[in-house]
Amino acid sequence: MATSPATSPSPIFDVATDDAVRAARERLDAHTVETVAWHFHESTGCPFWLEYAKSLTFNPLTEIKGFDDLKKFPPFEDEWLRGGPIRRWVPKGLADQPAYVFETGGTTGIPKSRYNSRDFRTDYEMFSDTLPEQYFPKGANWLMLGPSGPRRLRLSIEHLAQYRGGICFCVDLDPRWVIKLIQKGWMEHLEAYKQHCIDQAITILEAGHDIRCMFTTPKLLEALALALEKKGTTIGKAGITGIFSGGTEFTPQWTRFAVEELLDGAFMTPTYGNTLMGLAASRPVVPADGYTIAYYAPQPRAVIEVVDFDNPDDVVPYGGTGRVRLTTLTKETFIPGFLERDEGERELPYAKYPWDGISGVRPFRALAATTTVGVY
Repeated sequence: MATSPATSPSPIFDVATDDAVRAARERLDAHTVETVAWHFHESTGCPFWLEYAKSLTFNPLTEIKGFDDLKKFPPFEDEWLRGGPIRRWVPKGLADQPAYVFETGGTTGIPKSRYNSRDFRTDYEMFSDTLPEQYFPKGANWLMLGPSGPRRLRLSIEHLAQYRGGICFCVDLDPRWVIKLIQKGWMEHLEAYKQHCIDQAITILEAGHDIRCMFTTPKLLEALALALEKKGTTIGKAGITGIFSGGTEFTPQWTRFAVEELLDGAFMTPTYGNTLMGLAASRPVVPADGYTIAYYAPQPRAVIEVVDFDNPDDVVPYGGTGRVRLTTLTKETFIPGFLERDEGERELPYAKYPWDGISGVRPFRALAATTTVGVY
């Protein structure tokens, strides 16, 4: 039995009330029923799920009455997302909409891919509401110093900038090449490629485009700060006031180092996201909380559970360690109970996000030895 918020040690942040948690759960249950009905109805569903339904021992249209009922589905296999045809994932109800395909790293063979129409825009519009205007002013231009190519992140940051009234400047960065360099041990080439990416960023920052906000990864943020230091300046003096960053390198120790040594007054907000989930925002990262970085998925569109390593249907107690189980619930994509390649600690519901969170996100221990983090 998982520990309830009432019996957990008193945290220093604002824990969500029981009423708020209950209301959020009711919204999630209703959203789950609605999403399953869409994906499994003959008139709106996607070919994959309509065909898959024939092998099920239950009827999703009548027997999924809440989020917990999704456990009736067999484990979702990530191999289903490798290869095509991609249109098997396009719901009939969205067949006339523009389609995008976003890929994962692809370092272990055929990349996993996710169909998108508007999800990436919706996710980042929701995330936009979490950004403090003081540091991310509306109308400000952005720098995207992160992966380019077939990744959702590049278009998403560009849309975020546009949605907030700005223009996004991007660099060329191929994370697949970075990972190959690491795997081959070509560290001199790796350093040269990293410098190539940082040079692009500095060129943009020095070009008079009045860039105030940026996205980057922890490793690249550190490299950018050190390169600017060599030029006698800082991230703050370069005009950056707000930084949105994400990656598995985010630790309390690194965050404190960044705040004290790298940012020169710029504000940084950590995030946890991927192609399947969208974007999980963090609660405030403060010294009094030990610089703990706790993320909260964008419910009800996506749900993160921290589950037992051996029994993934069991959620661990608050503060306990487990593997990330992700469920995606949008009209574009339905993925129940996907076991991610990450692990972490289960966090109490937060006042602003009244559902479970996760902290200490890192590669799943059973796969860590074979995971190459790359630019993150």
